[in-house]
Amino acid sequence: MSQVIGTTRLAYSRVWHQVSAKAPHAGLTTKKAAVAAAAAAAATTNTTTPTPLSATTADTDVTPPSLGRLASRIAVLLMGKHKPTFDPSTDCGDYVVVTDCAALHTTGHKKWRKTYYRHNTRPGSLRAVTMDVLMEKHGGAEVLRKAVSGMLPKNRLRDRRLARLKAFEGGAHPYADNIVRFGGVPVGDRGWEAVVESIRAADKERL
Repeated sequence: MSQVIGTTRLAYSRVWHQVSAKAPHAGLTTKKAAVAAAAAAAATTNTTTPTPLSATTADTDVTPPSLGRLASRIAVLLMGKHKPTFDPSTDCGDYVVVTDCAALHTTGHKKWRKTYYRHNTRPGSLRAVTMDVLMEKHGGAEVLRKAVSGMLPKNRLRDRRLARLKAFEGGAHPYADNIVRFGGVPVGDRGWEAVVESIRAADKERL
């Protein structure tokens, strides 16, 4: 899907991203040593490009992305703030597919102490539920959706952006053919960086 604004059809095309909520992630880990190593690597490469959402690693010091870090990165992709064509009044974000939400990672005691409130404006109608109860009743996808919703701007575009978040409890989903690929390898799978480098090298030789 894409939007057409004048002659900028390609600039506003949407990309599908995928991330697993239980796979270790170098850019969204909560381990201080791994965060420092990732920052040092970014400094040596002299780049400000954020770590891809689906980048994974086998390092034992790297943890799965925590709820807050994952939600904030997803919100950036849904808004399109990672694109040079970003405009606050334009819905130019991408699609995000999140799998394994049943194993959503939280730090500390948030899973049992975080409380969600709702009220229908009638006296005595205040209802409260903790995160663990909400996950048992509606799954981790609902918890992630609430976290992302709270990080999106409260305007007319929030519902549209939130609709592009596809969260699943397990690893299976019907959007496998939509995920961005390089040389047939989905971004985030083992060896996708090597495929990208080979494509770039081939383009340099061709040019």
